[in-house]
Amino acid sequence: MTFHQRTVAVLGSGTMGSGIAVVSARAGHRTLLYDLDDARVKQGLGRVADFLDKSVALGKLSPEAGAAAKANTSGTTDLDELARTDIVIEAVVEDLAVKQELFGRLDGIVSERTLFHTNTSTLSVTAIAAGSSRPERVIGTHYCNPAPLMKLVEVADGRHTADWAHDATTDFLASLDKTTIVTKDRPGFILNRFLIPWENSCIDALESGLGTVQSIDTAVKGALGHPMGPFELLDIVGLDIHRQVAMRLYEQLRDPRFFPPPMVDRMIAAGDLGRKTGTGFYTYDDNRLFGS
Repeated sequence: MTFHQRTVAVLGSGTMGSGIAVVSARAGHRTLLYDLDDARVKQGLGRVADFLDKSVALGKLSPEAGAAAKANTSGTTDLDELARTDIVIEAVVEDLAVKQELFGRLDGIVSERTLFHTNTSTLSVTAIAAGSSRPERVIGTHYCNPAPLMKLVEVADGRHTADWAHDATTDFLASLDKTTIVTKDRPGFILNRFLIPWENSCIDALESGLGTVQSIDTAVKGALGHPMGPFELLDIVGLDIHRQVAMRLYEQLRDPRFFPPPMVDRMIAAGDLGRKTGTGFYTYDDNRLFGS
C-alpha cells in the first residue's frame, strides 16, 4: 500500500488523546492536538514528546524518527484550525452531548469528506453520529489503552456509516500499523464487555485478600500471558476513567458485573487515580507515558 500522508486532528489531550496523537505522528501524519485551553494542550503535547523521547532512549525509535514525529505534532484550542484536516479523531470525555456538539460544530468547518472517528468505548456510535449533519462519515474507532503500545483497534459502523467511510478508515488504520477488528455498535463493543467485569473481579479479589497487587499481576502475566497485569493496566487507564466506563455500561446493560467495587470510589476520593496522579495501585516517580 502506498503511504499517503494525512492531516489528523485529535480532539482531547488526555492520556488516550495524547496516545493516539503519538500513533498518528509516529506513522508520519501531520497531527493536530485540540483541547479547550492552552494548559491542557501544553500538557498533552508534553506527554507526546515524553513518550517519543523515552522510545528513542529505549532504542525502540531512531532519533531521526523521533524528531520527525515531534515535528509532525502541534496543538490548538481553535476548532477553526481543523479546517484542512482529513480525519478527526474524537477522544474527549464519555458524554454523548459533548461529542454530538463537537461534531455538529465541526460540520461547518471541515470538508464534506473529512472522516469523523469517535474513540468511544461505551456510547452508541449511531447516537454520536446524530450530532453531525453527515452521519455517513462518522465511525467508531476504539483504540486500546495505551494506544501507542496496543496494536488492536475496534471498528464499529454507525447505522448510517457509508461504505466509503468504512474503507477509508481501515486504510488509515493500516497506515498506523494497527490490527483492526470489526464489531457491532453495541455497549462496550467486544473488549470492554470482557475487560470491565474482569478488572472488577480482580479488584474484588484484592479487596477480599485473595492476593496482593503484585501477586495478582504476576499471576495474570505468568499464567495467562498478558503483557501487563490488571492493576498495571488500571493505573494507566486511571481509576476515574475505569469507573466512568464501568458505570456507562452498567447503566445500559444493568448487569451487576459492570458495577465498580467500593475500592474504586475510595481510591478516587483519595486522589489515587494511577500514573497521572503518581499514585494508584502502584507509586510512580512521574506520570509520563512509558516509551514504546
